[in-house]
Amino acid sequence: MDTIKDYFLCDNCKNKNFIKIYTFSTQFRRVNFSDNLIHDEITEEIYQCTHCGRTFSKHQIATRLKEIKDERLKSLDMTGK
Repeated sequence: MDTIKDYFLCDNCKNKNFIKIYTFSTQFRRVNFSDNLIHDEITEEIYQCTHCGRTFSKHQIATRLKEIKDERLKSLDMTGK
């Protein structure tokens, strides 16, 4: 069988190229058993379309890739039914 490659495409402009953008933050919270603050360092990733600048979360991309896979399997009648 030949290889089939489907891409995640920007909803806005249908571009397939993205860059990864990181944000770094520190989150503080109090806990019930202490007056001290606990902090977490958080790194968030978003992906920006190189053509129109629209951004997507990793979850949005993973969800769409799963949909693409399911659509491809259905079109090839390989859903396991």
